[in-house]
Amino acid sequence: MTERRLLPVPDGLAGERVDVGLARLLGLSRSAAAELAAAGGVLLDGTAAAKSDRLVAGALIEVTLPDPPSSPAVVAEPVPGMRIVHDDDDLVVVDKPVGVAAHPSPGWSGPTVVGGLAAAGFRVATSGAAERQGVVHRLDVGTSGLMVVAKSESAYSALKRAFRERTVDKTYHALVQGHPDPLRGTVDAPIGRHPTQDHRWAVVSGGRPSVTHYQVIEAFRAASLVEVRLETGRTHQIRVHFSALRHPCVGDLTYGADPVLAERLGLRRQWLHAVRLSFEHPGTGAPVEFTSDYPEDLGMALVRISAG
Repeated sequence: MTERRLLPVPDGLAGERVDVGLARLLGLSRSAAAELAAAGGVLLDGTAAAKSDRLVAGALIEVTLPDPPSSPAVVAEPVPGMRIVHDDDDLVVVDKPVGVAAHPSPGWSGPTVVGGLAAAGFRVATSGAAERQGVVHRLDVGTSGLMVVAKSESAYSALKRAFRERTVDKTYHALVQGHPDPLRGTVDAPIGRHPTQDHRWAVVSGGRPSVTHYQVIEAFRAASLVEVRLETGRTHQIRVHFSALRHPCVGDLTYGADPVLAERLGLRRQWLHAVRLSFEHPGTGAPVEFTSDYPEDLGMALVRISAG
């Protein structure tokens, strides 16, 4: 059902543009607020408001919010190259190839981990939203490596808690441009939506706390191979933090990587791989650890850059 909201303009937003004020009042991105105004969904004291109109303290904003999109369905579809690393009654660990999403989402029509598991006959936990049942953490479509999916309801609860309490050790390897200084360090910088580009994230004041630890493994002429451990699990966290350091992941054109270097190394995506995942098994309580080798495209890129 279409939702309408009536919002008085607080003194602190007087003089702001409609799209800016609406974004702050509703927690939307500025572009989403601008789209609402452009569609005629924003009235200011009963008159249709344009995104650039200015707010007046005490005025009444009436907003008509569109119906939320329906949840995309899980489609059982085999995923070539997705390897089952471990399987038991409580969980399944997969080695996710590049180009595969963790679960269905609006705008994504490609293969997914949950769809691949369904096609292979795996039954996962029913906890969580319908399109992401059993999913306790995610990897970007363009990031390969290890992912754990809960099969039992108790494992889902325990693993969600473990990720929330940061007791899961998530280790990645990344090839980043240049040479980070110092060779070992921590990036503690909040991450939120990019202020002008909705498809990107950025280090922003007021973003969610985000902590990344790194150590250089090997330095090459134009790049460095680094081991990365995450305390938090924000969207695009590694990519955003290294971009903020001005050492973006090689091949990550979204976050400022050099396209010439990416082409020379034959990369069609960011050089980023989840190499190790360790946690306390939710069923037995024993520590478990899983590892993943580099896929062919990342391995070949390393060979090429090491050759100079």
